[in-house]
Formats: sequence, C-alpha cells, structure tokens
Amino acid sequence: MIKKLGLVFIALFAIQSYGQNGTASPYSFYGIGSINFKGSVENRSMGGLGVYKDSVHINFQNPATFAGNNLEGWNGESRPVKFTVGGSATSSNLKSDTGSDKSKSANFDYLALSVPVGKFGFGFGLQPYSSVGYKLESRDSEDKMDYRYTGEGGLNKVFLSLGYQVNKSLSVGIQADYDFGNIENNTINFGYNTEGELLQYQTKEYTRSDLSGLNFNVGVHYQEMITDKLELQASATFTPQTDLTSKNERTFSTITVDTETETEFIFNDLDADLVSSNLEETDLTLPSKFSFGAGLGQPRKWFAGLEYTTQNTSEFFNPLYDNVGASFEDASKLSFGGFYIPEYNSLSKYWKRMTYRAGLRFENTGLNINNQAIKEFGMSFGVGIPVGNMFSNANIGLEFGQRGTTNANLVKENFVSFQLSLSLNDRWFIKKKYN
Repeated sequence: MIKKLGLVFIALFAIQSYGQNGTASPYSFYGIGSINFKGSVENRSMGGLGVYKDSVHINFQNPATFAGNNLEGWNGESRPVKFTVGGSATSSNLKSDTGSDKSKSANFDYLALSVPVGKFGFGFGLQPYSSVGYKLESRDSEDKMDYRYTGEGGLNKVFLSLGYQVNKSLSVGIQADYDFGNIENNTINFGYNTEGELLQYQTKEYTRSDLSGLNFNVGVHYQEMITDKLELQASATFTPQTDLTSKNERTFSTITVDTETETEFIFNDLDADLVSSNLEETDLTLPSKFSFGAGLGQPRKWFAGLEYTTQNTSEFFNPLYDNVGASFEDASKLSFGGFYIPEYNSLSKYWKRMTYRAGLRFENTGLNINNQAIKEFGMSFGVGIPVGNMFSNANIGLEFGQRGTTNANLVKENFVSFQLSLSLNDRWFIKKKYN
C-alpha cells in the first residue's frame, strides 16, 4: 500500500502543478461560481450517475455506499480499504454573437479514503465545491471598453461520511461537510476624455468574501439480486438548505492600467463602510437538493441506470451582490449511464478485464440571465484500467459538453473535459488463519 500511496502523491503533484484554475467559464461570475461535479471520474464517465455501489470504488454522491457486506470471495472477510485521487483538465470554445474565444483550465477534483469497520464504513476527504475564474469585458456604443470584470477563487469542502449496513440489501449514511474558501471579484471602470482617449486614471472596485460553514447530506442505498444473474440497485440522497458565514471586504481604488500587459498600478485605496450597511458579515444561503435513481445489472459484468436530481436553487441568496439581469430558479439534472466488463477475471486478455463506461446528462443549472435559462448537456465516456492487484485501477474519462446559449447576447460554451483518477484498494485487516 505504501508504494501505491507514493504513486498517488506523484500523480497529485502533477495535477496541481498543471494548474489551479478550476474554471474559465464566464458563468462563474454569478453566485458562488460554477458548481463542481461531486462524484468520482467513474461516476462522471457514466453521465454523472451515482446509483451504483461496489466494493472497490468510492462513491462520493451517497454516504450510504461507504457501508457494505463483507466479501464472499474472501471467505466473508472485510471489504478493502479504498484510496482515491482525481483531477481534470478542460478546454472550451466560447462563442457569442459578436465574437469567439478559447480557454483552458485544470482542477484537482478529490482526495479521499474509505475504511470498513464491520457493518459500518467511514470515509473522509477533500473536494472543491465551486470554482470562480472569469474575465469579461463590456463595450460602449463606440466599441470602447467600458468595464472589465475578473474573478477567482471558490469553495472547498472537507467531508466525513459514515455508512451503516442495516441488512444484506439496505444501507444508510450521513455526511458532514465543512465548506471554506474565498471569492475575489474585481471591476474596473474605464473613462475617456472628449476626444475619445483613455484617461490616465481609472477606478476599480475590489470585493472579497471569506466563506465558511457546515452542511449535511443523508442517503439510503438498496441492493438486491432479483434473479440468479440480475441485480437491482436504487438510491436516494437529500441535502437540506444551509447558511454559510461570509466575511466581506470592499475597496475602491484609483489605478492606471498598462494597456499592453494589463498590469495595474494602484495610487490610492478607500475601504468601503460595510458595517453601516450590515454587509461586513452576511449569511449566504445554499439551496437544498434531492436525488433518486435506480438501475439493473449483472455483478462484475454490466450495469445501466438513471438518476434524477432536483435542487431548489431559487433559495440561493447572497446580500452582498446584486447580479443585474440574472436570477436563480430551481435546477434539475437527468443522468443516464452504465458500464460493461467483458470478462473481469480473464487471465489471457488484459483488455477484457477493463471497465468500459458511457453516459449522458441533461441539466438546467438554475441560473437565468436575461430571461434565458442556462442549460448544460454532456456526453461522457471512460475506461477503468486494472493496475497491480486487489482490483486497484486507473480511470480515464472524457466528456464532450455544451453550456449556455448565444441568445440575448450571451455566451455558448462547447467544452471537452479530460479526467484521470487512481482508485487503490488493499486489505489492512486480515483474520489470522493460524495461531
């Protein structure tokens, strides 16, 4: 296991060194940014499907899946300890009625450990919750830059999950998340003289919010053989509405901007009086979410399922920002997906032991801009490659997707996302056969 952990840390270092910007989407300007996918590369390669549970992969989407039955193939002994790490890189083509652009971003997606303890199972780890990374410009009637908006940051979460196997088919679980992070937003107002020349000094507004708070997720999972070969799996999760504490600061500055390098030089600052307007410390409301799904399959051979998620995004509220032209409505997502393994225990054909995944997702993000609902579509593929022993594997995922629209002077994103993870398994608790 130590050698495997060393491999994980090398991969993690490579992911982090590639880049730290979790997104380059203009839609991360709104709310707390673009919400990151909660699950693993394996889930995402099946259209985001979080219904399936097995003994060798961690399912972040439902805490009930951290529990499970002991393994008959190991004489009824305990499930393996599971360790996983993942990251992704995304390339996007941005298009509007007036032009087009390209962007790239990379992200560390998760790091987690799952440990079986009898009928219980617990896990903990780290995941980004949301990402902010945008650069937007608005121009006046003479096509001169009027405003420039930039932002970065996002929320992360440390989670602790606990699952309990009620009986052979039913498990329940609860997860506690500690969310933390910061979001920085900058707005520069460019001024011009009567001859249309850029003034020497511009004004800049800088806002920073440091966020923290707890939220919870409960889940239930059902798994039963309904024929000799056919297995039913079903799951449901619920995340109640919660508030995060936001400590805020806002500064107004006089600056000059080097038009070639876009370097900013600050001449003086003025801190905004947020105390008198009760904005120095505010509550940011995160909406409740509910999901349920089901699927059929043959263990260690194939699985196909669907899942529906609804989120009361209309509950989202942040008193610090007034997003003009934007509002939040309830969000929803429908996922279809599954996997196929030609022959999981083949000794002669390595490719037969690989897991082949595919899926689709259709999503209404809940963001509405200029009376246009911002929707997403994704088509995903993936492969699980066996490595070492004890069912450890490397997982590669590829998703082709689209977000937004060019209507109402908005931006359509066509993106390709590449994901990579390592899922390592080993037995740490082995019964002695001889005294």
